[in-house]
Amino acid sequence: MAIPPPPNDALSDEGLEYLFASLNQASGIVAAVSGGPDSMALMHCLARWHAAGSRPAILVATIDHGLRPEAAEEAAFVARAAAALGLPHRILAWTGDKPRTGIQEAAREARYRLLVDYAREAGASHLVTAHTLDDQAETIMMRLARGSGLSGLAGMRRETERHGILHVRPLLDWPKSALLDLCRGQGWRFVSDPSNTNALYARVRWRRLMPLLAAEGLDAERLARFAWRAAQADEALGLKAREALERAEPVLKGGTFSFQAGILANEPFEIALRVLEQAIAGTGLENIRLHRLEACTERLREAVRTREALRLTVAGALVQLDRAGRVTIGPEPPRRRGR
Repeated sequence: MAIPPPPNDALSDEGLEYLFASLNQASGIVAAVSGGPDSMALMHCLARWHAAGSRPAILVATIDHGLRPEAAEEAAFVARAAAALGLPHRILAWTGDKPRTGIQEAAREARYRLLVDYAREAGASHLVTAHTLDDQAETIMMRLARGSGLSGLAGMRRETERHGILHVRPLLDWPKSALLDLCRGQGWRFVSDPSNTNALYARVRWRRLMPLLAAEGLDAERLARFAWRAAQADEALGLKAREALERAEPVLKGGTFSFQAGILANEPFEIALRVLEQAIAGTGLENIRLHRLEACTERLREAVRTREALRLTVAGALVQLDRAGRVTIGPEPPRRRGR
C-alpha cells in the first residue's frame, strides 16, 4: 500500500506527479467534482498538474441528482470554480423517476452511467474520482456487514475498468482530514452536502461508528491495509482459478461456455467457486450474488462426485452437467407463461 506525500508536498511537482502519474497516457480525463472538499482538492490539484507540463485534457463534470433543491446551485458553484482554473465543465443531470428505496445505490449507478457516457462522448479514456482513505474504510465495513466475500473485502480498487473507461482513484490513500486542511490552507472554497450527515443512509451511520472503531485500534489505515491484503489474496486465487479452468478443456462457442466438471470436485471449494464464476463470466453474465454462486458450486460438486446429471439456473445463466462429466453454461432461455 502506497504512502501519500505529506500535505505540504502535495502541490510540488513531485507530489503532483506522484498522485497523477497513471494519468499521463490518458487520451482525456473526466474529473467528477461534486463541490465537497475532497473533490475540490482533486480538481485544484489536477489543474496545477495540468499546467505543469504537456498533459491530457481535463474535463470537469458535476452530477445533479435532482434530489435536493441546493444541487443545481452547487453544480453552478463547481462550474464557476472550474472556469476560474481554465477547465471546461459539464453538468450531468439524473432525470426521470427516482426509486423510493435504495436511493443511494440507484444514485451511484446513475452517476457512473452518466460519467462513463460523458467520457465516451468526449473521447476521454479515464475517469477520476476523489474517494479517500476514509471512504475506503467505510466501504469495507459496509461490505463486511453484508457478508461480502474476499473480492468485496478488497474494497475499492485504485483502478477499475467501467465499460471501456478506466476509473482511477488517485486520493485513495489520503484521509479526508488532510484534504480538508489542504482546501483551508490554500483558500479553496467548497460546499457541504447535508446528505453526508443524514443518518437515514447506511454510509453515514457507519461514518459515525468509525471513531469508536478507531479507538479500539481499527482505524482507517488498518482497514485499508486489510483491504490491500485481501486484494492480494483475491488476485492470487483468481489466477489459480484461471489456471484450473484452462486445464479443464474450456470451449466457448456461440455464446455457450463448457468445460470438464471434474475440476470442480478436485479443487478446493474457493477455487471451484471462482472457476464457475469465470466460466459464467465467459458467457457475458456477471455480478452474481455470492450466496447463489456458492449454492450452485456446492450442488455441482456433489453431482460430479455422484456422477449425476444436473440442470439449474443462476443469475440468468443456465448451467447443465451431463453424465459424461461436462458442464455447459449459456443464457437462460425465456420462460414460457401459462395461459
